[in-house]
Amino acid sequence: MEIRNNTYTLRKCKFIVNYDKVIEDKNIIIQDNFIKDIGEETEGDEIDCSKYVVIPGIVNAHTHTPMIILRGYYDDAELPVWLEKMWQFEKKYQLEAMNLSSELAILEMLSKGTTAFVDMYFNPDGIRELSRKYGIRAYAGYTFLDSLFEPYEIDMKQRQLREDNLFKPIINVHSVYATSINTLKLARQLSEEQNTWVHIHVSETRREIYEIKKKYGKFPVELLHEFNLTKNSQLVHLGWIASWEINYVNHATHCPTSNMKLATAGFFPFREMLERGLNVTIGTDGPASNNSLDMFREMKNAVLLQRHSYWDTSIKAYHVFKAATEEGYKLIGVKGGRVEKGYIADLVLIRKDPLYPLRKDRILSNIVYNSVGEYVEKVIVNGKIVYDEDKLITFNKRREELLKLLDKVIP
Repeated sequence: MEIRNNTYTLRKCKFIVNYDKVIEDKNIIIQDNFIKDIGEETEGDEIDCSKYVVIPGIVNAHTHTPMIILRGYYDDAELPVWLEKMWQFEKKYQLEAMNLSSELAILEMLSKGTTAFVDMYFNPDGIRELSRKYGIRAYAGYTFLDSLFEPYEIDMKQRQLREDNLFKPIINVHSVYATSINTLKLARQLSEEQNTWVHIHVSETRREIYEIKKKYGKFPVELLHEFNLTKNSQLVHLGWIASWEINYVNHATHCPTSNMKLATAGFFPFREMLERGLNVTIGTDGPASNNSLDMFREMKNAVLLQRHSYWDTSIKAYHVFKAATEEGYKLIGVKGGRVEKGYIADLVLIRKDPLYPLRKDRILSNIVYNSVGEYVEKVIVNGKIVYDEDKLITFNKRREELLKLLDKVIP
């Protein structure tokens, strides 16, 4: 239904699920951009929520949206060979096609319950416009990658990026092995000046740590720490981080599916990071290396990979649910990730019918281990309904248009 007022009510939600609490048959009052109250009262327009399970918005903490054009391309190679193939294409990848691909990815992510994403690529201005068009939170910047771009050119472009209502510039650095020390220092300086964070792949493969150790005499995270680059950085992958390096980390992002697909092996120390109170988030990685952008599937894979690696069940459904919701919002600096009074109204409504047996004590497990993005019916960002059954028609039509436009440049 159309919402005509700044205040409206999701009435009689079957379940309202946070990582640490589940409540049943309550109303959620949304006023302006926030959750005003949860309880028995109603205000403004009403939406029947009895068919839905409501969860907090989901943050895809690491992806590469323009790479949706490369989904299925060169899928059966290990990371070094696969990366060379990607870079060969990216040298001739045009900006217009990047933006069309990002739009396609955003349509897909929104329809599967993602309310915010952290993007690493070369089209942040396009991401900014798309975030405004579709109402999704986006965090992106130009990417420091010395083999493709002169670092000071990236620095100059980054300084021209402007924050928007739902968009915030961040500093993207591809990796330690793909940039020089001077580039790393430039990125740190830029992040300090712009009061934002550095987003970087690090310690992803055994080869990487050997090469960096041989070249600099230190492991990758250790090297970043030496240049004061870990304090306000989001470190992605960390499959080969040394035990003592964990002490240098503040924000870590796990991308389990991508790591398994690209055979990077190693071990993301989820449990040890939680024990140290780190901000641990989850990302799909790009649609060329996953190949899905479905964060429900990613939550399940995160638990399964951790249990397979640890030989125990210490990482549970609520850990990854918290990582995808509350911890994701902590990373982006927004008071969200919980369905709670006073929090930002970023919410996902999932159809209850596929989540059977529908029991209060099983609902969180069913969301993590059984749900897929196709169960999502409505998505609310900043108090506004940005995806529902009506918008699905528009999304599908636009998706067909985008695929036709991109067909000529798909490798």
